[in-house]
Amino acid sequence: MPEQDTDRPSSHGLDAAVRRETTASRSFLAGLVAFAVIALCAYVLLESTLQALGQPAWLIDPASAARAVAALPEGTNRGLLSLVGAVVALAGLVLIVLALRRGRRGRRALPGGRVAVVVDDEVLASALAGRARAAAVVRPEQVTVVLSEREAVVNVRPTSGIPVRAEDVLAAVENELLRLRPEPYPVLRVRIEGTGVVGA
Repeated sequence: MPEQDTDRPSSHGLDAAVRRETTASRSFLAGLVAFAVIALCAYVLLESTLQALGQPAWLIDPASAARAVAALPEGTNRGLLSLVGAVVALAGLVLIVLALRRGRRGRRALPGGRVAVVVDDEVLASALAGRARAAAVVRPEQVTVVLSEREAVVNVRPTSGIPVRAEDVLAAVENELLRLRPEPYPVLRVRIEGTGVVGA
């Protein structure tokens, strides 16, 4: 019976390493929300303390504010009240979506067999730009690649008098993507600009 390879990392361990390197923590957003809640609580405590000591309110008297909230929507513009409610609801929805979705660090996983391979989007974009540049036969500054989570857009400015076929650029860049197989795999788009640049 052959001996097991104990040096080989587990698939679960590799997946965890890739996930850790490609996803961003929500700690900053959570800290920001916690800071806002703490600041609000501290303000309410300050106003309550001032009221208990018989001092004038710093900004809003808590009792008056409570009565005004309880009396809503009387004496308040209903359109303005609806707008404020919609903004608060939208902010809450955004926070819920951000909390449920994993953050992204602008990196992608590449197949690496026994090791975890992660590449920055800038590096991948540079590799795609190189293939596009070779297929279009243009200078480096005539090709830009914009890489988002689900899409890669290749922009090519041809040299004046030398036509560039989008199909050739698309095929070359697609071959590079198929060779690298990044995850998540982006949808590829190629744009050939109508105005060319003067050749050197």
